[in-house]
Amino acid sequence: MHRPRTATIRDVAALAGVSVGTASKALNGRGSLRADTVARVRQAAEQLDFRPNPAARSLHAGRTYTVGMITTDTIGRFSIPLLIGAEDTLGAGEMSVLLCDARDDPIREQHHLRTLLGRRVDGIIVTGRRAGTRPPLADTGGVPVVYAFLASSSPTDCSVVPDEPGGARLAADHLLTVGRRRIAVITGPEHHHSARVRADAVAERLSTSDATLVVPPLHGEWSEAWGRQAAGLLLARSPEVDALICGSDQIARGAADALREAGRRVPQDVALTGFDNWDVIALASRPPLTSIDMDLEGLGRTAAELLLKAIEGNPCPGVHPHPAKLVIRDSTVPA
Repeated sequence: MHRPRTATIRDVAALAGVSVGTASKALNGRGSLRADTVARVRQAAEQLDFRPNPAARSLHAGRTYTVGMITTDTIGRFSIPLLIGAEDTLGAGEMSVLLCDARDDPIREQHHLRTLLGRRVDGIIVTGRRAGTRPPLADTGGVPVVYAFLASSSPTDCSVVPDEPGGARLAADHLLTVGRRRIAVITGPEHHHSARVRADAVAERLSTSDATLVVPPLHGEWSEAWGRQAAGLLLARSPEVDALICGSDQIARGAADALREAGRRVPQDVALTGFDNWDVIALASRPPLTSIDMDLEGLGRTAAELLLKAIEGNPCPGVHPHPAKLVIRDSTVPA
């Protein structure tokens, strides 16, 4: 049976009326070509059903068109949205992502690093299950690295992090806008970076307003149980409270349960905000939670864009904050 010949880059170039080099640049997004030339080449490629040969492409460019991602986020709560965002950016250039779970084990991390370097990846994204800082990777052999969600402790590295203080200020500003003036904070462990910076940002914002932080921030576990317990303690100590800013959606859902059991209506009596905008928690709460969304997919896209720049020889060292978003639901504004 006769099999049709597979179209080559030369066929595409001939049909588009350009050189092979121009056709290659147009398909790979390289060089400064006129828009009509790029469109003509891509139309020819589509007409011929042209599929680039990955091996030939890699050999010609001196690249493998693969990127490694090392994470410690075993359950994927933060790394999966970030991976989706990174793939949105990298997929446009037909690059693949190899995901490696280090499980907070330095030996396992080194194993994954050696494996990725052995596969000659073009770059590496490092992420984890919590924000904060971490030591930089050991010898990467000159392969570009971008840290996402968490930051490298080295100022010469490139890190993309969620603007957690900015997100906490958005929550405080929203509560001030809807008329709340006796506010409390319930959050995670005091030693935890995210719990600390979010609580500090709220306290700083309220200090410049006519509102009052009725008690110092209440620190505990990242759990619904802590949210219930803390809200109960708070109501006993400061029954005049009219808003709660919680360090996570889990804490906020627990607090909502305690408020309801105490006969306090949310949001009529006490407005309530969470953090993370974790749909399975925020939407299942009664009422649904107003929350801060760290836009992890957007953060992943930004990390991938910065990694591509580094791969092309234009690194962007330093810490790059990624803005958070306020998602308003019924826990602060009645339906």
